[in-house]
Amino acid sequence: MFVKICGTTSEDDALLAVALGADAVGFVFAPSPRQIAPQVAADIVKRLPSEVVTVGVFRDAAPQRVLDIAQLAGLRAVQLHGREPAEDSRWLRSRVPMVIKAFPAGDAHVRAAADYQADAILLDAPNPGSGQVFDWALAGEVPAGQRLLIAGGLTVDNVAAAIAQAHPWGVDVVSGVERKPGSKDPIKLREFIAAARAAGDASGDSGEWGAGEGPYDWEESV
Repeated sequence: MFVKICGTTSEDDALLAVALGADAVGFVFAPSPRQIAPQVAADIVKRLPSEVVTVGVFRDAAPQRVLDIAQLAGLRAVQLHGREPAEDSRWLRSRVPMVIKAFPAGDAHVRAAADYQADAILLDAPNPGSGQVFDWALAGEVPAGQRLLIAGGLTVDNVAAAIAQAHPWGVDVVSGVERKPGSKDPIKLREFIAAARAAGDASGDSGEWGAGEGPYDWEESV
């Protein structure tokens, strides 16, 4: 089970998440209580192991701006969390190592997820970061063959049930592991990651990207 800890704002929280077993650390560049400056994210990314998937979260930003920030911060992935058209996602996918395209659960565009050519599709509640849970049965609308991440109100108490019902490739958590917006709770982090791992093992979902998808060299992309 691929585990992404999002809304990271400090080096200490990023290092702790990785030490506890997170596969990915997310940085929010869209307006949010958890918004982080690109240079601050860059400084944190430099301290993380190369195998960690570092993700920049954007909402309806111009594709060139997304690319510029991703390159500045040395990110391995970008997450498009707005109403970005499929052509923006495809443009970025040809220029960055990984793209995650987020949709509100129940959005009609989910059925055309393949058009976005994203590495993974993320389903979230209508208000990202709100701690709201959506109907996990809606995960069934994601076309077969798409890697699915689920977010939205996940906590140590419900992540196993979410995995059992939605059968995702990975999970994405923000508020469920926080003391306050932008500040992680070490105990919640440890318990959530352990619970997600256990539930993933029980479901047989490895959460691996696959062969040939290791650390990315920006110099080879330009």
